[in-house]
Amino acid sequence: MEILEAPDAGLATKAETREPLAATELFGSFFLGKEEFALPASCIREVVNFPEKITAIPLSPLFLTGIFTLRGTVIPVVNLGRLFDPEAADADNSHKIAIIDYQQVQVGILFHATGEILRVRPEQRSTMRYGARGGRDVHGVVTGTIQLENGARLLQILDAATLINIENVPQVLALKAASRKQENNLFHLQAERRQCVRFHVGSTSFAFEMSAIREIIVVPELQSSVLNSNLCLGRINFRGSPVAVVDFSTLLGAGHVVHQSPTDQRIVIARIGDASVGFLVDSVDNIVSFFTDELLPIPLLSKARAGMFGGCISQPGIGEIIFLDHEKIFSRTEIVEISHGHANLYQDEVQTAGRRHEPENSTVQRKVYITFTLENTFAVEIRQIREIIDFSEGMTDPPGMPPFMHGILNLRQQMISVIDLRCLYRMPPLNDRTGTKILIVERGEERYGLMVDTVENIITVADGDRFPTPKIMRSNVAEDLRHEMEEVIDMATGENARQTLSVFESEVFFKRLAREWPEANFS
Repeated sequence: MEILEAPDAGLATKAETREPLAATELFGSFFLGKEEFALPASCIREVVNFPEKITAIPLSPLFLTGIFTLRGTVIPVVNLGRLFDPEAADADNSHKIAIIDYQQVQVGILFHATGEILRVRPEQRSTMRYGARGGRDVHGVVTGTIQLENGARLLQILDAATLINIENVPQVLALKAASRKQENNLFHLQAERRQCVRFHVGSTSFAFEMSAIREIIVVPELQSSVLNSNLCLGRINFRGSPVAVVDFSTLLGAGHVVHQSPTDQRIVIARIGDASVGFLVDSVDNIVSFFTDELLPIPLLSKARAGMFGGCISQPGIGEIIFLDHEKIFSRTEIVEISHGHANLYQDEVQTAGRRHEPENSTVQRKVYITFTLENTFAVEIRQIREIIDFSEGMTDPPGMPPFMHGILNLRQQMISVIDLRCLYRMPPLNDRTGTKILIVERGEERYGLMVDTVENIITVADGDRFPTPKIMRSNVAEDLRHEMEEVIDMATGENARQTLSVFESEVFFKRLAREWPEANFS
């Protein structure tokens, strides 16, 4: 590296310079520890406090702290200290973030304290020139120096162009994305929303497209496999076929994560091409609805499995969700090894299971259901549910409403009437609503939220497992939701175990609501 100094570099001019000089440049300064840095003022959009939550990105380098959303734009945050020294301290809430906006790309830079606005003359600047090197040189982010106070004060100039092009830092075309979002807002009411299932691994939220998920199950006892590895934990029998179970935290390079609540763990069985793979996750949270243009871009984060990062969903009350492209998680070779390898190795077991269950390629029709609890366990066909959201207090409580009307919720500029199903069916209230969810259903142009105790799993049910509700149950007049439902599911849950679920139908619920609240028009 060669430092090229301008003459008279010791002469200093601070922000107090009274008359601007023709060739001067404006810089903003800030401190990282005891070192002082500067950026051209033209590329500093703003300085913000450390956000309440920064979402860590799996498979990212140490200097990429994560991402957060600022007024609808995903901002990647670079820890400048770790860019220079991998052993530097991690970020904390005492840091500030300078938002760099250069050529429509925005990146956040962590630092400790703001400095001042400096008006710098050419002779106060020195430039640095780097020799040709292979690979990436992160020290290239320092493009020169500023000498002030007769050389006693030295500032390092950061190059915005280099900062936004550091390898593995996502480039978010924020202005374009924001503009596109504004243009499309007018069409949201007519557009079809997409759905995804949100789940947690460690402290990070992820999501798969709803269509990718075959089923979500409680973690059974895993069977060993000769293909076991750090990634593949074992296998389960799923509908007569062996399905490999992958540890999602290991897949994301986060194997050090401590699972704080193993009882919440689930296996998400996803369809990848013509194969099925189970992913062990810490918890399955809810179903999130979104528009395609709300999927904020997150380009290349890592050379390892980079294609699986489909973007970021950010919604009030939910935070940032990393949306995954399930088809790009594994290479074709890995799919053959993980999925087809198990089928080939355990062919005898597949044939034995096939005599007890329907084969994978059976023509039997299946439907997908969500199971939830309301004293007892129910199943509702997933097409009847628009989305599932977390319960929160503080809803508007209009006067004159019946007691089972819990309140009015503003969900993305649409008012939702929230019904307390426990109150509607004369059940005692819950003392702890920690796990309470709200199922959003539609009737015409209106939407209603149904409060349930918990949402448990997503299951796939064959036609042969659905039966009319026995007459002895339906003739009972007791205040029990099960007695109003017309269908039950009876399905195997293990070798010698079965489960019976009442099937919740929204139309049956609306008939009950009409009887209890004749003043409202539910026709």
